[in-house]
Amino acid sequence: MRKRSQRLWLIGSAGVLVAGAVALAVVGLQGAVAFFQSPSDIAEKGATSFHQSVRVGGLIEVGSQKHEEGGKLLTFSITDGKHTVPVVFEGIPPDMVKEGKGVVAEGKFDPSGTLVASRVLAKHDENYMPKEAYDALKRASDSEGESSYGKEPTT
Repeated sequence: MRKRSQRLWLIGSAGVLVAGAVALAVVGLQGAVAFFQSPSDIAEKGATSFHQSVRVGGLIEVGSQKHEEGGKLLTFSITDGKHTVPVVFEGIPPDMVKEGKGVVAEGKFDPSGTLVASRVLAKHDENYMPKEAYDALKRASDSEGESSYGKEPTT
């Protein structure tokens, strides 16, 4: 074999290996990605259009939080002031999950449009709210002509 043909075989083999590694990475990460959505975004697109994991952020609607089955099943609604998303979480939620407070729930939608959360993330102090949730709440309040939600979120 000539050096030129050896070099071509080497380049071709490296290209096939790189393409295989990229394909494996895409397939492996496909189930791990969760995109952030606000309740208004979900109302626009419809809950059944989300076939993969999604994060929904906003405030826990006052009067919607209920504990069932000995405190291990939590149901509540996330709102951005304009639309709401019902959420079911099985497990022990963080202590700071309270009505009227900021929350991000990650999970998948069932056929009825309820988010079955696998994780619930709560704020860690009274000044914190995830930037995405703050922006979604601000957009919803600005579209209704209300005042914004105070100062910018801290990270």
